[in-house]
Amino acid sequence: MTIENHMSAAPTRCALGLGSNLGDPTANLDDAVRRLEATSGITLVARSSNYRTPPWGPVPQDDFVNICVVIDTTLSPQDLLKRCLEIENKLGRVRDVRWGPRVIDVDVLIYGMETVAEPDLEVPHPRMGERAFVLIPLAEIWPDAPLADGRTAAAALATCPDQDGVVKLPES
Repeated sequence: MTIENHMSAAPTRCALGLGSNLGDPTANLDDAVRRLEATSGITLVARSSNYRTPPWGPVPQDDFVNICVVIDTTLSPQDLLKRCLEIENKLGRVRDVRWGPRVIDVDVLIYGMETVAEPDLEVPHPRMGERAFVLIPLAEIWPDAPLADGRTAAAALATCPDQDGVVKLPES
């Protein structure tokens, strides 16, 4: 089946979280966003600033550069995930260590008002409401983004810990 076979008629507003800490993280993010924009059925609505963020999890590694993008898409949730994984693969993502360093990570955070609970996809992303590296760039471009717990991105950010480690990078 092709992606085009699973497109819906009306676009759905979605949020994606992207991060990189290998190679040239900013170039990796730019490349991933270009590939998203070039995808049939995806329209870029907004892109956040770049943020330097400390790594999440137990693996010692370099800081990340993280962004969020808001898109409108006619792709189904599974086809959007498939496209995100294709972009990761084309940019050289290797999944060997959980929470380890990566050339690119593209996560589906929000898919409209839909809830998806499948083994390979859970939206809204269940832990984004406690992660400053997601909430800060998301609230910048979509403060009213709906989280799984009923709060908006801006409301969740108001009580989110670890915000001090997230630093907005100057525009290049």
